[in-house]
Amino acid sequence: MIEARKIRVLVVDDSAIVRKLLSESLANLPDIEVVGTAPDPYIARDKILALSPDVVTLDIEMPRMDGLTFLKKIMRHHPLPVIVISSLGQASSRTAIEALSNGAVDVLCKPGGPYSVGELSRILSDKVRAAAVARINRAANSESTPGVARATQPRKEQVALRQSTVVAIGASTGGTEAISTVLREMPAAAPGIVVTQHIPAGFSLAFANRLNQLCAIEVREAVDGDAVKPGLALIAPGNFHMFLKRSRQGYVVAVKSGPRVCYQRPSVDVLFSSVAEVAGADAVGVILTGMGADGAEGLLKMKNAGAHTIAQDEASCVVFGMPREAIRNGSVKEVAPLPQIAGAILGSLSRL
Repeated sequence: MIEARKIRVLVVDDSAIVRKLLSESLANLPDIEVVGTAPDPYIARDKILALSPDVVTLDIEMPRMDGLTFLKKIMRHHPLPVIVISSLGQASSRTAIEALSNGAVDVLCKPGGPYSVGELSRILSDKVRAAAVARINRAANSESTPGVARATQPRKEQVALRQSTVVAIGASTGGTEAISTVLREMPAAAPGIVVTQHIPAGFSLAFANRLNQLCAIEVREAVDGDAVKPGLALIAPGNFHMFLKRSRQGYVVAVKSGPRVCYQRPSVDVLFSSVAEVAGADAVGVILTGMGADGAEGLLKMKNAGAHTIAQDEASCVVFGMPREAIRNGSVKEVAPLPQIAGAILGSLSRL
């Protein structure tokens, strides 16, 4: 039997301690090997050329050249999957989110802070495996998925939006930019939107703030008890589940801790299941790019409750994991390339 090729990782960080922690967290895994480390981008550049890694972990704050500048150079001259390693400071979090908009596939908190050694190993290895299968150059269009309708694109100005409807969106690897693409196309009069993105604690606030600057709708990190209302998108905070609930005034969100679901907190399944129970047919569910199966069961509950359900197509996904599982279990009514997801949502709102 031919042994499967291991995922080759290059660790780039100016801290020798962090390089050691990251390398040791990946040691002894059967499918991953650290092929090298580098203390700065100049040495990293040479090692990328010499070692041909499959994935690079990249510190944002480094001497000689900052990680964001180096990331842009990588994506221009030698595109490959990059996981950004960032501290939890406000400025660093903003830079990490900017890195995701410049081609990085995921972000991870600096080790030694919120993670135990065992948790760091699990989280980093999962991110490396997802990054290794990520599409760096994503296509805008694809062939149709058998048995699932293709999205149709209404003209925005012709859509009569039903504002009582809740739009629920879930994503993981590659999802920050996918969500940005969708929300930037939503009109100011859009119905309330709830979003779960797999993102570490500390980065969801910077993510929401960046979207708020880009979108016609208001976008903010959710707080327990926030009302879900037209013209507003609420982002689940990192490390907390978000549920939809009904109050006397309408829909609100509950933000709570709890066990991980599908190894995730926040979990897309948690959000979608609550939307199915509370909103029923008065909802639209959207599952975007991401590794794993989180969201597939919750989306099926939404579909069975009468909601309209949409999945991002394979060619436009960074990782076609979560949408594929949702399509497989029969929970998807409509598939669309990422640039057409917003139109698919608006079209479904006009038909509800």
